[in-house]
Amino acid sequence: MKLVSAILSKIGVYAVIIFVIAVSVFPVLWVFFSSIKTNFEILSGPFVLPSSFNLAAYEYLFYRFNFLRFFNNSLFVSVASTVIALVIYTMAAYVIARFNFYGKYIFYGLFTMTLLVPHHARTQPIFSLIFRLGLYDTLTALVLVYVSIGMAVSIFILKNAFMSVPVEISESATVDGAGFFRVFWSINLPLARNGIVTAGILMFLANWNEFFYALLLTASPLNRTLPVLTTLFTTQFSYDYAKTFAALTLLIVPGILIYAFAQEQVQNSIASGAVKG
Repeated sequence: MKLVSAILSKIGVYAVIIFVIAVSVFPVLWVFFSSIKTNFEILSGPFVLPSSFNLAAYEYLFYRFNFLRFFNNSLFVSVASTVIALVIYTMAAYVIARFNFYGKYIFYGLFTMTLLVPHHARTQPIFSLIFRLGLYDTLTALVLVYVSIGMAVSIFILKNAFMSVPVEISESATVDGAGFFRVFWSINLPLARNGIVTAGILMFLANWNEFFYALLLTASPLNRTLPVLTTLFTTQFSYDYAKTFAALTLLIVPGILIYAFAQEQVQNSIASGAVKG
C-alpha cells in the first residue's frame, strides 16, 4: 500500500507540474505560431499549425515600421527607471531596515500601502503633474512615472534583503572604524545582492511591459514604446493579427531571456526572505 501511495503521489506531483508548464507555455507558443501565419489562416483556424514558416510580419516590423525605434525607447525607459529606482530605494530600504527613528513604521506603512492603490486611480494627478511640468510626450515622463510605480515592491524586497544580513557584521565594521557609507557600500550592499537583483528584475520587467501610461503620456511615434506598438495595427474596419502577434512575440522574448538567466538569484532572494520572515 505504501508503494502504491508513493507512486500515486509522484503521479499527482508530475501531473500538476505538467499542467502548470502547459498553461504557462501554451499562450507563448500560440502567439509565436500565430505570428508566422497569415490573417486568413488565423481567422480560419486559430489553433491550427501554420502551413509555412512565414516571416512577412517580422520583415514588415523591422524594415517598414521602424521597430528598432520602439525597442530602443522601451530599453532606455526601462533601464533608466530601474537604475534610478534602485539607487534611491536601496538607500531608503537600508535606513528603514537598520536604523530606528521617529515615524519609521509610519513611513514604511505608507510606502507599502501604495500597493493597494490601483494604477488607474492615480491617472488624473499623474497626467496633470506631467502636463504642467511640460513633460508630456517625452521619455522623461515615463521614466519618472515608472520610478514611482516601483517604489512599494522595491522597498519591501530590499528591506527584507538588508534585514537578512547579520547586524553583527556591520557592528564589527563600525568598531574597526568604518563610516556609514563604507558599511553600506562595502558590506551590506554586496551581501544583499540577491534582493537587489530581484528588485531590479521585477522593476525592469514591469517597466518593459507597462502599457497604460506609455499610451497615456506619449503621442508621437518618436516616443512610443514597444507595448504601444501592439495597438497600432488596428483600424476601424480591419485588424492585422499577424503583425500584432509578431510585435507581442518580440515584446515577450527579452523578459523571458532575462528571467531565465537570473532566476537562480531571484529564487535565492525569495528563499532567504522566507527564512528571515
